Amino acid sequence: MPAQFDLIVFDWDGTLLDSAAAIVHAMQRACEDLDVAPPDDYTARSVIGLGLIDALARVVPDLPSSRHQELAGRYRYHYLARDHELVLFDGIREMLVSLRSRGHTLAVATGKNRIGLNRALGHTGIGGLFAATRCADESVSKPAPDMVLELMDELSFAPERTLVIGDTTHDLLMARHAGCDAVAVSYGAHPVHELLSVAPRAHCATVGELDEWLACHA
Repeated sequence: MPAQFDLIVFDWDGTLLDSAAAIVHAMQRACEDLDVAPPDDYTARSVIGLGLIDALARVVPDLPSSRHQELAGRYRYHYLARDHELVLFDGIREMLVSLRSRGHTLAVATGKNRIGLNRALGHTGIGGLFAATRCADESVSKPAPDMVLELMDELSFAPERTLVIGDTTHDLLMARHAGCDAVAVSYGAHPVHELLSVAPRAHCATVGELDEWLACHA
């Protein structure tokens, strides 16, 4: 069967990297450093995937905007203290290699900044599998379509030949706004009922299910 999708765009945190818990922890500790009430786990997870300043502004809406950079600095301090311990979800590396071997072009669209993504790609050693990447500090943050639109333009693929895979509603809405299909994975940040409310093309509960779906449908 001919491939249905030429370009597959992955979110990073919570989709490829098992990092949602570390992000939540860093947000909560950063708020405590500034004597701000920290968000509960659900609220912190709800903003994963957004650009950092946008995410932090949502979890502490009463904090003056003049202090957002200070809060972001404390978040980075706590996150970077642990990021070298974070690993890819089991089976991700093998799945990406298999997709490449079948002729798919792979890309990343992430809420991380460029320095953070490059650091993560270096730690995990999978940077060479991606033809292009986009970060929130060099484009408009999810759920706007800009990152996917820019990737499609750079790599010369049409929306109907592009698939987005992510663990948050922000990823799925980004795909919808870009005119692309999307697959939701529920092993990351957002609960399955929220993901399904956005009507993705498919939902996969594990990396194994995602690998099987892609083998049959991508």
